[in-house]
Formats: sequence, structure tokens, C-alpha cells
Amino acid sequence: MTSALTALPSIADGRRPVHSAAYRRRRTREATVHTTTIGETTGDFQQLAQPYRRELLAHCYRMLGSVHDAEDLVQETYLRAWRAYDRFEDRSSLRTWLYRIATNACLTALESRGRRPMPTGLGGPSTEPSGDLVERSEVPWLEPLPDPASVVTSRESVRLALVAALQHLPPRQRAVLVLRDVLRWKAAEVADLIGTSTAAVNSMLQRAHAQLDKIAPSEDDAVEPLPPEREELLERYVTAFESYDIDALVRLLTADAVWEMPPFAAWFVGPADIGELIRVQCPMKRAGDIRIVRTSANGQPALAQYLRGDDGVYRPFAVQVVSAGRTGLTHIAQFFDVSLFPRFGLPDVLP
Repeated sequence: MTSALTALPSIADGRRPVHSAAYRRRRTREATVHTTTIGETTGDFQQLAQPYRRELLAHCYRMLGSVHDAEDLVQETYLRAWRAYDRFEDRSSLRTWLYRIATNACLTALESRGRRPMPTGLGGPSTEPSGDLVERSEVPWLEPLPDPASVVTSRESVRLALVAALQHLPPRQRAVLVLRDVLRWKAAEVADLIGTSTAAVNSMLQRAHAQLDKIAPSEDDAVEPLPPEREELLERYVTAFESYDIDALVRLLTADAVWEMPPFAAWFVGPADIGELIRVQCPMKRAGDIRIVRTSANGQPALAQYLRGDDGVYRPFAVQVVSAGRTGLTHIAQFFDVSLFPRFGLPDVLP
């Protein structure tokens, strides 16, 4: 006798079970509700979380010193948050929750990465501007942050000198300082995030302050928008550079101005050495060899330099981040990384 069980169509023998119309309608409704719920959850998350993306980029950049790495970690943060969004219980704000995820992602990444220095962080200044320049491409150099005007954050908190100083701190101290001093988190909140006591957080913050005091960037350097007199100073610098008027250019520098240019390890101090460096080492040799496009980086004025080729076309050469003080230009960081140009939204060539 054939049992009721063996009489039913089996998936194993290649036959599909036949269900009633009512059953099929009920399964269709269940699938529609499930799909709608997923879609609504995804849509809600994207709508609510997207406004924080740019400030999270600035946060990860402060921690990592690389805009490339920061973009990767922000993407990872959003992926982790989206996967866990159905378990988000509103015990904190969505913004705080995203910062927790981003900070932990950065701390994990920093376990396998060294700090990102500037040449000034590796040794004393060079006194031979006409000597051979040694390129250190193996060093993971600090990178500038493009277009901070679009980042919802304090421009002072992403200044190049400050981010360079943060690189001297151990990762957990760095996180504590950023969360307490920039984001204004309470010590107890930071302690909960990094898994330690409030007393330990306060101790780490104190040590971080002591370290930064030794290498603190000058508060005299202006962030954008520049005061009129410093804007005029910068315009004169751009004109001198494009005109190959090195004498005029160095007159705009302070007596202790610093010039550094990753990936080269050497850095120089003072108008005389900087002027000699430009005369001897720079490939421009006449007026018109360099054209400059104004932009912004790290809350400071930045200058995208295009070098004229033999065909007359201007192609990306370097990005300068300029610090302008009350009495002159105090610091120029020249980045020979043409991959930065698209990140700044700059053209590939100038006619």
C-alpha cells in the first residue's frame, strides 16, 4: 500500500509540490512584507546616516592621517552599521553609534600600521638645498585632506600641522584626545568605547596634551577664509611663483619659514635655503612654466601646481598646503602625489 507520505510529490525526485491557490497567495503576501521591511530598513538607514559621512571622513582622517585610508574606513563603518542596524536600540544617537563604530575600525586598522609622518617629524632640517634629494617612497607619508569646507567640522581640528602632531601619539591616546577635545565626548563615554576606566581616559588625555605641547602647531597660522591682508599675501605668492620671481617669493616668507615636500625626506628652513632649493631643484626655469589653481586642504589655502610640458600642455605636478602667519608665509608643505588631483576635483590638464 502506498502511504500518504510517499504519494506526495518530492523535491528529491525532481517533482515540485503543488500548493493550493490560497497557500500561494499567503506566501506571496509574506514575501512582499519581508522584502518591504528590508527595503524600508535600508532606506531608513541610508537617509538617516548619510548626513554624517563627511564628518566621519574628517574623524577617520584625524586618526589615520590618510584620506585614502579614511575613505576606506568610512565605507567599512557604514557597511558594519548597515548590517547591524536592525539591532540598533536607540540607547545613543545614531551619530554617536556611527562614531563608535568608526573609532573602533580605526583602532583596529592602526594595530597593523605605523604613524604617517611629515619630513619634519623624521629629523633635523637639511642645510644643502642644492644637494641630492632622497626620495623615500617606502614611507607612508601624511596626506592632505581635500576640500574641508565641505566637511561639517572645525577647520582648526583638521589643520595639517595638528594632524601631523596627532601622528606622534599612540592610537588609543589619539582616539581619546580627538573624542574628548574635538568631539567633546564625556570621559565616561570614551572609557566605555575603548574599554577602560574614566581615570585611565583622563590620564591618557593628560599625557596626550603633554606630548602635543612639545610639538604644538602655531595658532598664528590662519584657516580659511583668510583675513584680507593674508589673502593679499597669498595672491602675491601665487603671482611670484607663476612669474618665476624667486626673489619676490622668498621675501614673502618669515625668517623661520619651513619648506617640506613628501616623498623627499629633506626639509628646509629660512628664505635663503628655500630660495636656493627652488632655483636648483624645481623643474620650472622661466615664467609660465607653472600654473596654479587655488583650492583648499585641511582648512588652509592650497595650491594645485601644473607644470608645462614640451607640448605646451600643463599637467599635474604637486599640491601645496600653505600656512599664512601675520608677518608672512610660515610653512609650505608640497605633496608630489598627483593622485591627489582627482580627489580635489581638479582637472587632469590645463590648456
